[in-house]
Amino acid sequence: MSVLSRTARAAALSAALVAAVSAAAPQPAPATTPATAPKPSGPSEPPKPSGPSGPPKPPKEFVALGDVDPTIRQEIRYHTPNNFVGEPINGYLQPTCVLTRPAARALHRAQRTLLRQGYTLKVYDCYRPQRAVDHFVTWAKDLDDQAMKGEFYPRVDKNRLFEDGYIAERSGHSRGSTVDLTLVKLPARPAPPHDPDRPLTPCYAPQADRAPDDSVDMGTGYDCFDTLSHTLDPRIQGEQKANRLLLKSTLESAGFKNLPEEWWHYTLRDEPFPATYFDFPVSKPNPRPRG
Repeated sequence: MSVLSRTARAAALSAALVAAVSAAAPQPAPATTPATAPKPSGPSEPPKPSGPSGPPKPPKEFVALGDVDPTIRQEIRYHTPNNFVGEPINGYLQPTCVLTRPAARALHRAQRTLLRQGYTLKVYDCYRPQRAVDHFVTWAKDLDDQAMKGEFYPRVDKNRLFEDGYIAERSGHSRGSTVDLTLVKLPARPAPPHDPDRPLTPCYAPQADRAPDDSVDMGTGYDCFDTLSHTLDPRIQGEQKANRLLLKSTLESAGFKNLPEEWWHYTLRDEPFPATYFDFPVSKPNPRPRG
C-alpha cells in the first residue's frame, strides 16, 4: 500500500469516527416561546390578563356612551349586588356603559328628542360580556340560591327560568348594540342608594312599594321576571302604559327594536355585529377620534 493510500484511509476513518460521536451526542431541544409553550388551565379558572397590557381590549368599533352623550344617566346594575343574582356579576370591571358606536349615536339621537320633552334616558346595562352571561347560567342552575326571589321572580319557579326564556346561554347584549334602559323625569334627582338590608318587595308592586328608583313608573321594576314586564301587556294602563309607549316610540324612531317580553330591552336594528358574541370585560375604552 502506498503512503497516499494509507493517508487517505486514515482520513476516512477519522471522519467516520467524528460522525459517529456527533450522532451519539444529545441534540438541543427546539426553543419554545411563551406564545407556544403549553399553559396550565382548569375548567373553573377565571380568564387571566393577557400579559402586561392587562385584560383584552374592546374592538375599535366600541365606545363609552359617556363620550358620545354625557347627559344620559347610567346606573349599571350588574356592577353592584342590586340585581336578581344578588352580587356583582363577572366581567363588570367598571360601572360604565359600553356600546358599538352606531348604537351610542342612536341613543344620542333619542336623548335629544326626550330632553325637549322633559325626560332623560337612564341605562341599566349595555354591552354584556359572555362571562357575565355564563355567571347568570351558573346561578340559574343552582336551585338552592333563591335569595332574590321575593323581588325579581316571586311568581316564577326558578327551575323554569330557562324554559320560560328569562335566562339563556347567549345574550344579544354580548354583540354590543343592545341596551336596557328607562326614562327619568327632569329635573332628575340623585338615584336612591341601594340598601342591601331593605326587605324585598315584588318587582310588580306599586311603585311606592318597590325598590327605590328615580325612573318614571313603568308598571314593574327593571329585570322583573314576570309577564307584566311584556311591553304591551294589556294589564298595564294609564300613566304606566304611556311611559312605556313614549320610550318605545322614541327608540324605534332612533333605529332600535324592542324585545316584546321586556319593556326595557332594545337592540339597534342595523347592529354591526349581528352574529358575534364578545367577551372582553366592561371598562371604559380609550376615547377615539370621531369618524
